[in-house]
Amino acid sequence: MLNSLPNLLTLSRIFAVPILVGLLWYPGWEPGYLLAFALYCLMGITDYFDGYLARAQGAVSRLGVFLDPIADKIMVAAVILMLVSTRDISGWHVIAAIVILLREIAVSGLREFLADLRVSMPVTRLAKWKTTFQLVALGALILAGGFPEQLWIKMVGLISLWAAAVLTVVTGWDYLRVGLKHMD
Repeated sequence: MLNSLPNLLTLSRIFAVPILVGLLWYPGWEPGYLLAFALYCLMGITDYFDGYLARAQGAVSRLGVFLDPIADKIMVAAVILMLVSTRDISGWHVIAAIVILLREIAVSGLREFLADLRVSMPVTRLAKWKTTFQLVALGALILAGGFPEQLWIKMVGLISLWAAAVLTVVTGWDYLRVGLKHMD
């Protein structure tokens, strides 16, 4: 299944993360941020198409189901770490970033635990909104590094980051409640 187009698209997202990190490595390097934003958008497009193609072709595989959320989490974690490292996310806004990272780790662990019990945790509509705010926030914060004079772009990113953090707490609690019902 490694040679199916959906799985190759997912793997391309994973392999693109080091390039994304490299482009964000130097704070204030505007061309790097703009290239990082373009790559980030391309990664988002491949995320959409790998799922769409897998379903449309009837090629949903265990490998794809396994790799897709990992690719997403690797990308989100790497971008958050880089934006904190470069101080594009700083001050109190780091708390929102930490909340998002902690939830990603906790929900992944919870999903793994529940999978052993053969209990599925479907993604809720609110969790999809959380993801949308999170992706908009990170994209805007990357783009803001390419246009530092346009403060409104960074403001959109920071407001979206906090919206994602609030939804992260709500959806994380919902998932935890479901998980606690299956623990001794």
